[in-house]
Amino acid sequence: MSPQWPAGEPRTGPAPTVSDLLAEARRDGVDRLDAQLLLGRLLRQPRAWMIAHDDHALDPALARNFRAQLAERARGVPLAYLLGEREFHGLLLCVTPDVLVPRPDTEVLVDWALELLAGTTGTAGACGTGSENTSAGGIRVADLGTGSGAIALALRQGAPAAQITAVEHSPAALAVARDNGQRLGLDVEWLQGDWFAPLAGRRFALIASNPPYIAAADPHLAALRDEPLSALTPGDDGLAALRLICQGAPAHLQPGGWLLLEHGYDQAAPVRSLMQATGFRAVSTRRDLAGHERCAAGQWPGG
Repeated sequence: MSPQWPAGEPRTGPAPTVSDLLAEARRDGVDRLDAQLLLGRLLRQPRAWMIAHDDHALDPALARNFRAQLAERARGVPLAYLLGEREFHGLLLCVTPDVLVPRPDTEVLVDWALELLAGTTGTAGACGTGSENTSAGGIRVADLGTGSGAIALALRQGAPAAQITAVEHSPAALAVARDNGQRLGLDVEWLQGDWFAPLAGRRFALIASNPPYIAAADPHLAALRDEPLSALTPGDDGLAALRLICQGAPAHLQPGGWLLLEHGYDQAAPVRSLMQATGFRAVSTRRDLAGHERCAAGQWPGG
């Protein structure tokens, strides 16, 4: 039976079906999975339902909404912004254009931090042995430039005994992070300000950050035009924020504490040099899912 035009709408042709709209997505160059996720969210139905009901006639208003989102996706708008959410380290985070879309590569940083916090790296006293670490509230951890709160919330979930503090300079981004924490029921201290500015006089067992690190002239920036520029690049060679964090971290780390940084695929050597020149020891890097050196860690002497 041919699908019927929904009642109350002027008939100008056959009502579009699930199959019709997914075919449009294919012609527009949109990945089939992306199209199914967008359409499924509008229909409030899983992919399996759409596969089983590909001849289902759709409301024209819904079809128009889908086509508008399809056009946005075709021009490169991140799927996470259109869906309003992104999974990260087992957490479903709400995301908006005010925050960087969380990437799987950043999970490497989270996993490394959790290993250090759990003392599973084989180094005794991996996160320092000072009395501050065992005071009320547990081990103290800071996430600088938290954006959506991805790193801070993943660390809070993975290390429930730790006290997590997250800093973000953008009030709009911080609001997204705070809302994610409330929705997920994960307690994090959220502070607004630039890098270490809100942390005067405070020291931590571990400081983690995924700062902006793309060089201003990097051609990859063009493909990221819909994400906040300040979260992507500090300008010039891309190392400005990394330098600032390396230089400022010693004043905020407990003896034996760790600094963990995400950096660009071609920045491992300069970031290691920055850490070593600042006085960090046991400096090393880890690779991302593509095999690129993506994260660096160094331990502050003492403890």
